[in-house]
Amino acid sequence: MANASGRFIAIVGAVLLALLTSGAPVLAAGSDTLAQVKARGVLRCGVSDGIAGFSQQDASGHWSGIDADFCRAVAAATLGDANKVAFVPLRTSARFPALRTGRVDLLARNTTWTLLREGTLAVQFAGVLFYDAQAFMVPAKSGIRTLASLRGATVCVQRETTSESNLAGYSNANALDLKPLVLGSVTELEHAFVSGRCGAVTADTSLLATLRSRAPGGPSSMTILTERISKQPHAPAVRGDDDRWLVIVRWVLFTLITAEEVGVTRSNEAERVRDPIVARALVPDASVTATLGIDPGWTIRALKSAGNYGEMFDRNLGTGSPLKLERGLNELYRRGGLMYAPPMQ
Repeated sequence: MANASGRFIAIVGAVLLALLTSGAPVLAAGSDTLAQVKARGVLRCGVSDGIAGFSQQDASGHWSGIDADFCRAVAAATLGDANKVAFVPLRTSARFPALRTGRVDLLARNTTWTLLREGTLAVQFAGVLFYDAQAFMVPAKSGIRTLASLRGATVCVQRETTSESNLAGYSNANALDLKPLVLGSVTELEHAFVSGRCGAVTADTSLLATLRSRAPGGPSSMTILTERISKQPHAPAVRGDDDRWLVIVRWVLFTLITAEEVGVTRSNEAERVRDPIVARALVPDASVTATLGIDPGWTIRALKSAGNYGEMFDRNLGTGSPLKLERGLNELYRRGGLMYAPPMQ
């Protein structure tokens, strides 16, 4: 029996070694978000509690924004239907607990990717959906045009954000004696600033543009100062123990970026994908799709749902939106931006 047992252990060891060295797909064990999403029939997506251009609900209950569209793209890829999304609005302080406890399957909530968060909060970021930077906004009538002119001012900032810690660090490093007024939500932040409880507000530039667009005195009544004090790469996040789900979410994002690179849009995908070069860029190998456990055609479903990255940006943040933001760093790499996707094959 001892010899037989020894032979069995040796065989199992050889099989495991072969799997690890032969290139066979092995994904780390952990929670199985995809299985939970499929069993439920709905993707639960954590979004903001109301940031125009990113995730905002209108009077009819419809959610719009680049984060909301990305959630729909993931639902289309995994469930075959972009409408099978339950949007869960989350305050800043609730976003990571909601993800870790399984209240949401995906966090797409204008959240900055940092080592501190990825290394300590048991989450993983799938890739950059929007490159941003932290700035300051003041009433135009104040005449303030530089951060140095804010010395000693009270500054509104949202609680438990990178903006809060960056504000303290920048103020100390530059001896500005800025006094933070810390608020719990975007709504509270906006009301405090508009009511004059602080002389300036600091946040990601995109959020400041949203606040400026709906200022009581019109956009021209507010000035966003030109100086930037930090990098703010916004990235969708998933739980840290589910590598398969991370791969799926990450490659939905990369598909949308690649589609723009090769000139495929929501309206021309059926024709363009007939081109073998385009198909190679956007359609994964069948063995990869089988390993991930998704139905074939998942990348094209995501594209048909949201359009390519450029379409998503223009519709929600750029020329087709009230915000009219320039692409800037969110332009494709070959046009001077930072948007770049690894090859699929």
